[in-house]
Amino acid sequence: MALVAKGAPMIAICEAVGPIPFIGIGVPWDSPIKTIDQLKGKKIGYSSAGSLTDWLTKELARKQGWPQDSIQGVGIGNGANSIIAAFRDHLIDADVAVTSLFLAMEENKTGRLLFPVSQYEGRLAAGTLYASNHIVETNPEAVRAFVAGWVETVNYIRSHKAEAVKMQAAITGFSESVMSRDYDLTIDMFTKACEFDAESLDTLKHSFVDLGLLPSAPDMSKLHTEKFLPK
Repeated sequence: MALVAKGAPMIAICEAVGPIPFIGIGVPWDSPIKTIDQLKGKKIGYSSAGSLTDWLTKELARKQGWPQDSIQGVGIGNGANSIIAAFRDHLIDADVAVTSLFLAMEENKTGRLLFPVSQYEGRLAAGTLYASNHIVETNPEAVRAFVAGWVETVNYIRSHKAEAVKMQAAITGFSESVMSRDYDLTIDMFTKACEFDAESLDTLKHSFVDLGLLPSAPDMSKLHTEKFLPK
């Protein structure tokens, strides 16, 4: 949506996901850290400067009321091998990455999920669908059908866990046991009918400034529309 604010010829048409339980904070398998408070003063890895995981690292300190320098963020990339190596050599105390990776690490005892970041971070439109201005203007019914198809797909996922887990495992390469746990953690993150909510939009506009994506908070009403949502 920051790109839309910068002039990209598209608009957000659906808040598909509100909270962000598919990203979590993990620690080495043998780490003594068990609670969120024990992360204060620790070295936490993230993918790269200016990334979502970098922002979530900073948000942890802010939401806990800690000084920003109470956490030392370290950019280590988001590759599984990099994170596992950093855990094994104890180069970092924790890392922010996808929850499924930490759940997979638990199977071979290289790391473990401490908690999803949704434990401290609320709704932020973690998944959003877009349409080009061209198709919005020339074929609005196609956009409306696309959104309806998305809602139908999410409803199927909600009521068909076994099938969803099997498909996810085939795509991600993680075991079905890992994807089953990930499903349970993340299934409630999907919105019911693509509605944008005030908390998500407020979080987003401040994150754009925090990440240096925009010089000031934009008018969010110009970056999204709900006219294509199912009646």
